[in-house]
Amino acid sequence: MTYKPKSDFLRILGERGFIQDCTDYQGLDERLLSGIVPAYIGFDCTATSLHVGSLVQIMMLRWLQKTGHKPVTLMGGGTTMIGDPSGKDEARQLITPAKIQENMDGIKQVFATYLTFGEGATDAIMPNNADWLAELNYIEFLRDYGRHFSVNRMLSFESVKQRLDREQPLSFLEFNYMLLQAYDFMEMNRRMGVSLQMGGSDQWGNIVNGIDLARRVNSNEVFGITTPLLTKSDGSKMGKSASGAVWLNEDMLPAYDFWQFWRNTSDADTGKFLKLFTELPMDEIARLGTLEGAELNEAKKILADEVTKLARGADAAASAAQTAQETFEQGGLGADLPRVSFSAADLADGVSAAQLFVRSGLAASGKEAKRLIQDGGAKVNDEAVNDVGRMFSASDFADGPLKLSAGKKRHALAEII
Repeated sequence: MTYKPKSDFLRILGERGFIQDCTDYQGLDERLLSGIVPAYIGFDCTATSLHVGSLVQIMMLRWLQKTGHKPVTLMGGGTTMIGDPSGKDEARQLITPAKIQENMDGIKQVFATYLTFGEGATDAIMPNNADWLAELNYIEFLRDYGRHFSVNRMLSFESVKQRLDREQPLSFLEFNYMLLQAYDFMEMNRRMGVSLQMGGSDQWGNIVNGIDLARRVNSNEVFGITTPLLTKSDGSKMGKSASGAVWLNEDMLPAYDFWQFWRNTSDADTGKFLKLFTELPMDEIARLGTLEGAELNEAKKILADEVTKLARGADAAASAAQTAQETFEQGGLGADLPRVSFSAADLADGVSAAQLFVRSGLAASGKEAKRLIQDGGAKVNDEAVNDVGRMFSASDFADGPLKLSAGKKRHALAEII
């Protein structure tokens, strides 16, 4: 960003690396300086939680509120029924209205930890686009708004081109998604005065469509910001770990596992993640970014603490850090380690080493567990397990739970109930 913003919001986003593109830096900067700006990001309701792949967008909304503006977390109760083709290789499976509502209720829990909701001028609100999309008359919609969209231009958007270039089917249902997202922006601009849409770089085409529609129909000047596509230094997507998605809700992923994901951040990503996912001052982040070797591990612990505080609360962060210290530094069994329980009946005929690691979540399949054991990465009570066929019975639990370790960084407890 070559433009030097005067507003706190754009300045913070720029220095922390949130911005890829903006439709009009100076115009938006002036709008932010002139009063409270309501801004939205849309979230489709495809799961009962968001994962850390959405955290860049969530932090943008948090910074928006902290700098005196109004976050709008738009729930895609309507658009989830269709599916966004952006960044997808295939059509999304259709979801029932009841499941969409269940997912929406879970996602609301995520935002409650990052934003303040209420009736105040800068309090966050959470509208549902089904409130207006479900009432649309299709013939009237085509007549009133379809004429504002060029199919030629829509075909040029990267999300559409990728699907077509790969000769992957793009249904007319999905093709309509970008019209509905544009309609969302226009409708919220009209109803709520929303004048800024934010999203990932794959949403650029959708955002531009919404800006054009709001200008033509409402005759209002509105703006758009996109964030860079966030990948880890190894090229993998944010939001995934060795054991699956890194969910933001506690009921989807224990706080210890969440904390440990951030503690295991690569050296190359630590500074970037401190900027994006914490609220530490930039001079402190710069200091942490100069650390090397063992000292860099302390920076990763700070990253894990700060991110977990925001997502799960200070108590959860402290408990997770204590469990990590007891497990890694003191050789103990931290209280928050993931647990798998076996009954006496389960152990009557014994449980194989591979089953232990699969049931505990440390291996995704029996094949993966066997490979872990054969490669020497599986340990029980810190002793290597080299025999894939080794069986564990109730007598192995006589002294208490078994500590299971997959490599140096992933641990769980197996216990009898």
